[in-house]
Amino acid sequence: MKFTLRVLAVSALFICALYSNNVLAQGCVAIRSTGGLCSMDEHPDSITTSGGTWLFNSNSRYYRSFRHFIGKDEQKQRIEQGTNVINHSYTQDLTLTRIFNQRWSVSVDVPILANTRSSLYEHGGTERHTTSSFGLGDIRFTTYAWLLNPEKAHKGNIQAGLGIKFATGNYTYQDYFYNVGPNGTRRLGPVDQSIQLGDGGTGISTELNAYYNFTHNFGLYGNFYYLINPREQNGTSSARGGVPSASAVANTSDVMSVPDQFLIRGGVSYGVSKFVFTAGVRDECLPSRDLIGGSAGFRRPGYIISAEPGVTYRVKNLSIYLYVPVAVVRDRTVSFADHITTELTGNPAHGDAAFADYVINAGITYRLK
Repeated sequence: MKFTLRVLAVSALFICALYSNNVLAQGCVAIRSTGGLCSMDEHPDSITTSGGTWLFNSNSRYYRSFRHFIGKDEQKQRIEQGTNVINHSYTQDLTLTRIFNQRWSVSVDVPILANTRSSLYEHGGTERHTTSSFGLGDIRFTTYAWLLNPEKAHKGNIQAGLGIKFATGNYTYQDYFYNVGPNGTRRLGPVDQSIQLGDGGTGISTELNAYYNFTHNFGLYGNFYYLINPREQNGTSSARGGVPSASAVANTSDVMSVPDQFLIRGGVSYGVSKFVFTAGVRDECLPSRDLIGGSAGFRRPGYIISAEPGVTYRVKNLSIYLYVPVAVVRDRTVSFADHITTELTGNPAHGDAAFADYVINAGITYRLK
C-alpha cells in the first residue's frame, strides 16, 4: 500500500518532465523545449533530511507539423495543393537534478535539437527543398522548493520553481535556400524561426507544480510554467539571406523576436501495481505580447490544447514513461506584426502557422542514490 501511494505521487508529479519543448504548441509556432525534468520526480517523504539524492532524466520529444491554421480555421487546401510546410522536430533533453533534502533541489537541463523543414515558398515556389538544424539548445538552471511542510502535507503539496534560461542555442543557424538567387541559384541564410536552436534571449522561468492524492490509487496533478524573455529582438533576419521587404520592415517582422511562452497542464492519475496511468489536458502557448519588454519582431503566436494520456512504469530506482498529447484545438493568433499591418493598410492581417496532430514524449528517470 505504501509503495502504491509513493508510485502515485511520483507519477503525478513526474509529468512535469514533459515541458519539452519545446513547452512548448508545435510546428511553426516556435515553442521550444524548456526542460527535461524538475525535482518533483521524487515525493518529499522519500528523501531523508540529511542524505538527499541525485536524479538523471533523459526525455525524447518528436512531432511532425504539417497542418496550417489561420486562427482556428484549418487551411486544408495547403495539403491538397502540396504547398504546406512540413517540420520534423526532435529534442533530446538531458537533465540532472540534485535534491538536497525534503524541501530544496536544483536542476540543470541540456537540450539537443535536430530539426528539418520542407517547403516550397522558401525555395522559389516551384520545387520543394529542405533546410535543417542540429545542435545544442538553450540550457536552463532551476531551483525548486516545496511550499508546504512535507512532514505534515502527506496527501498533497505544491512546488515552486525559479530558473534562468541561457541563450546557449544558436539563434542564427544557417542553411541553403534554393531557386532564390540570380538565375535560380541557392543562397545561404538563417533558417526559419521554428527550427532555430535557440531564441537568443536570457530568460527567467517560473513554475508551480502540484499534486493531491484522494486515495492510495487515485490523485490529481497540475503544472504551470511561464518563461519570461525580456529581450525584444535577437537581430536575426527573417529574410532567409535576402533583403527584407518594405512591408516586413514596416511591421517589424524583418527581424526575429524573442517571445515569452507558457504551459498549463492538469489531470488525474491512477496507480495499478507498478504502473501509473494518467489522463489530462495540456495547453501550450506562445503569446503575441510579452510580459516584460517589447513584442516587436517576427513571431508566430498561437496555442494548442491537447488531450494527454500517459503511462509510467517504475521499478526500484528506474522510471520509464510515455505521454502522447493529441491536439484538440489549434489556434494561430494575431501577432504584433499583424496588428501593425492592419493599422498601416486598413485591411485585417492574420498570418498562418503549421501544427502537428500529436507529440510523442518518452523517456527514463534514474535515481542515482
